[in-house]
Amino acid sequence: MNRITERLYNGIVKENPTFVQMLGMCPTLAVTSTAINGLGMGLATTVVLTMSNLLISALRKVIPDKVRIPAFITIIASFVTIVSFIMQAYTPELYDSLGVFISLIVVNCIILGRAEAYASSHPVIPSIFDGLGMGLGFTLGLTLIGILRELLGAGTVFGFTVTKELWNPIAIFTSNPGAFFVLAFIVAGINAFAIRKAKKKGGKPKLRRIDTCAGCTNMACQGRKFCGEETEGTVSAAADQIKKAEVKKAEVKKSENEVKSADGNAAKAAAGSAKSGKDGE
Repeated sequence: MNRITERLYNGIVKENPTFVQMLGMCPTLAVTSTAINGLGMGLATTVVLTMSNLLISALRKVIPDKVRIPAFITIIASFVTIVSFIMQAYTPELYDSLGVFISLIVVNCIILGRAEAYASSHPVIPSIFDGLGMGLGFTLGLTLIGILRELLGAGTVFGFTVTKELWNPIAIFTSNPGAFFVLAFIVAGINAFAIRKAKKKGGKPKLRRIDTCAGCTNMACQGRKFCGEETEGTVSAAADQIKKAEVKKAEVKKSENEVKSADGNAAKAAAGSAKSGKDGE
């Protein structure tokens, strides 16, 4: 697998922003009431992500490290403005449907995250495909959620009637709570597949979840609440660090005592020699 293919696979499957990293949840839950909305938001984000990665990678040796984040945001905002104007001119219905969430692409953590984590330290071509892969993975996630919500909530897919005559649509799926239900079902399905695959291989499954600090909204917690395994690992690592710090502190104290002792002995020797000199006189 060459570098370009690896970047595409990484963004679409291995580190999918929606279903693996759980990033960009605001537009994921807000605009996916229909499949076309999810597809439109995903493609708009893909264009911004790819172009911003390109420019940031090209300027990575020019942008000063101290102002890199404001510079990244300025570049991203410029491309969002261009995409917004294009959508307003050529797809006004989609533009009106997505509303303020087009402008909020500027603060999408996926875009700034890829700029900081990858584009700012890698060449232009891999950075382009990194942005493209992440954007396509995000588009896939939004479109899939939009298809399921529209199918269950309205009996249509991309506006075409599919199951409306077979059962009564469940209206909640086209409302905001429906987005949480659909995302939960998809993540549960992915976790079930991961558990089954891990059992066959005899390994440990990598579950998708939002119970770590990265996906937590409890600001008062400040990292005190983790899942059991992470708590054990964190406590064990902290204990090792404390032990190392104590050993280092003891070594420093011992060396200080040795220095003080050496200084005291030298002072005594100097005083003794001075006294001997006086007695000789």
